[in-house]
Amino acid sequence: MHRKKLTFISFIVLSAFVLFSCSNKNESKNNTIKVVATTGMIYDAIINIAGDSVETEVLMGPGVDPHLYKATQGDVKKLSAADIIFYNGLHLEGKMGEIFEKLQQTRDVIAVAENLPDSLIIKSNAFQNAVDPHVWFDVKRWQYAVKAINEQLKKSDPDNALYYDNNTSNYLQKLDQLDLAVKKQITQIPLDQRLLITSHDAFGYYGDAYNIEVKGLQGISTLSEYGLKDLAVLNDLIINRKIKSVFIETSVSERAIKSLVEGVQERGFDVKIGGSLYSDAMGDFGTEQGTYIGMITYNTNKIVDALK
Repeated sequence: MHRKKLTFISFIVLSAFVLFSCSNKNESKNNTIKVVATTGMIYDAIINIAGDSVETEVLMGPGVDPHLYKATQGDVKKLSAADIIFYNGLHLEGKMGEIFEKLQQTRDVIAVAENLPDSLIIKSNAFQNAVDPHVWFDVKRWQYAVKAINEQLKKSDPDNALYYDNNTSNYLQKLDQLDLAVKKQITQIPLDQRLLITSHDAFGYYGDAYNIEVKGLQGISTLSEYGLKDLAVLNDLIINRKIKSVFIETSVSERAIKSLVEGVQERGFDVKIGGSLYSDAMGDFGTEQGTYIGMITYNTNKIVDALK
């Protein structure tokens, strides 16, 4: 009965999308291209490429977990009025998959992370070979997403193609500098202390790119559950390696990490919470951490300061 009820609700939401799609497609008064991004990281890339030449909105703001996100009625209107929709893909926005499929029939819907070559996408052996969607944590991999955004904007707005290309080139240079800075920063942490423990397994690409081991209590998605065995394994690891700090995440409950810290401290080892990292969402818009470069820089500084 419960499943039938959910199916009916999903049908109503999707039907609303189709109705809005038919009535609102390309009804912009000033012919400005309307763009919607799901996450802050994508939104920031669009701003860096397009500036104010397109009208851009973002669905998921600071502190929002995209794994659990459900579209609201306001989102229906935004998505249905958009000319282009950019989303991460690789199942990050799991609950919105059907919506994007429907909207693809009437407008451009681009999964930017799926522009990466298959060889660069991490799959988890621990979670039935599930793909890791958190590609933005490797700056070099994220450049593929930036390029995908640029290509679609040029396709939709060829008159401004040179402008988009120039902005993209400048932004990619900044990302190259960021990538080098992160690599240099991480070398300050002794090799035996390079263990990043967080609430869920969001930092796999970061670890792969910047030579730091990563462990999360939950799996790739925050929908995953953790148990006593998971706590015990990390408990032993922290004590055996004498790891100084573990980290909470701004978009995930603190409960799991606090339980881990309490368990370790009960065994006589003084591990601390090294700070709160931005994982699936950036900081407040208008702040340094509300930009992609600022977020990566902030996280790296926190990690290095707490572990070195």
